[in-house]
Amino acid sequence: MIPLVLLPGMMCDARLFGPQIAALGTDRALHLPPIGQHDTMQAIAASVLAHAPPRFALAGLSMGGIVAMEMLAQAPERIERLALLDTNPRAELPEVQANRAPQIAAVEAGRLRAVMRDEMKPNYLADGPGKQAVLDLCMEMATDLGPQVFVNQSRALRDRPDRQDVLRGATVPTLILCGREDRLCPVERHELMHRLIPGSVLRIIEGAGHLPVLEQPGETTAALRHWLEA
Repeated sequence: MIPLVLLPGMMCDARLFGPQIAALGTDRALHLPPIGQHDTMQAIAASVLAHAPPRFALAGLSMGGIVAMEMLAQAPERIERLALLDTNPRAELPEVQANRAPQIAAVEAGRLRAVMRDEMKPNYLADGPGKQAVLDLCMEMATDLGPQVFVNQSRALRDRPDRQDVLRGATVPTLILCGREDRLCPVERHELMHRLIPGSVLRIIEGAGHLPVLEQPGETTAALRHWLEA
């Protein structure tokens, strides 16, 4: 059975995929590499590829999806299936880039928790009874990863290339998935990726924002399982 590489979002670790690990890891090898050790997308992708199986299915959420697109640019022959969740194929907008320097300075000055509290922005998630628990987990993951990972990932996101052309060339079975209420990477961005990749499947998860893997884990895991087995 093809191994599955899972790539988390910014300042997240394997706990982001807790429900999927429990459901999909019983009969399939899962790989959950770190993506915070380098400060360019190219270096992060190369590092993941260096430690990944020869061929694999690849799923990335948010920044993890951006890393996945860079891996597709570097080694398309190794990726058997691709899932892009709540992510963005475009380069970073200038106004977003401009915010990176003060955020990095604040984190380097010891204010990681404060920056994450501002950046997590509860409206990135859908309202629901589990919202606070997801936010608490996000803060815990960010605190555990620490300031240097924030700095590295911020620089990698700031300087990333546009990867729409890479998606136009994708030929593997591809799932495009996002939460209906994702305001950070909205539905329109996923409709764009769906148009770019011939034959891709688009799934919109109701009752979820930017983190459907935790907000609506059952439906999200079912979509991933179907993608893996189709």
